[in-house]
Amino acid sequence: MARIKRGIIKKQKHKKILEQTKGYYGLRGSAYRIAKEQLMKSLSYNYIDRKARKRDFRRLWITRINIAARSNGLSYNEFINGLKKANIEINRKMLSDIAVNDAESFKKLVDAAKVQLSA
Repeated sequence: MARIKRGIIKKQKHKKILEQTKGYYGLRGSAYRIAKEQLMKSLSYNYIDRKARKRDFRRLWITRINIAARSNGLSYNEFINGLKKANIEINRKMLSDIAVNDAESFKKLVDAAKVQLSA
């Protein structure tokens, strides 16, 4: 049986990893073994941070809504509760955008929430 040599495949595999780690500091971008370890860490950090970004933005939106709601006489909690009772379904990203860019429309939403809370 003939011996199988994997030189070409191995070279392609190494080249692929080293291309992905191009620009990394020191041997992390040029030595295959170290580059492979760093790439695995980088990809896992990348995955984790994509999830964290979603949490960070939600926290930012809630903070903006809270500030705008408090300036109109309601807390964030009361405001969201009032909107749910009024059957107004709008996500926090849009509420945040309205709070920042269109204060009059946000005031109308707050008033609708106040009406439902008092009823």
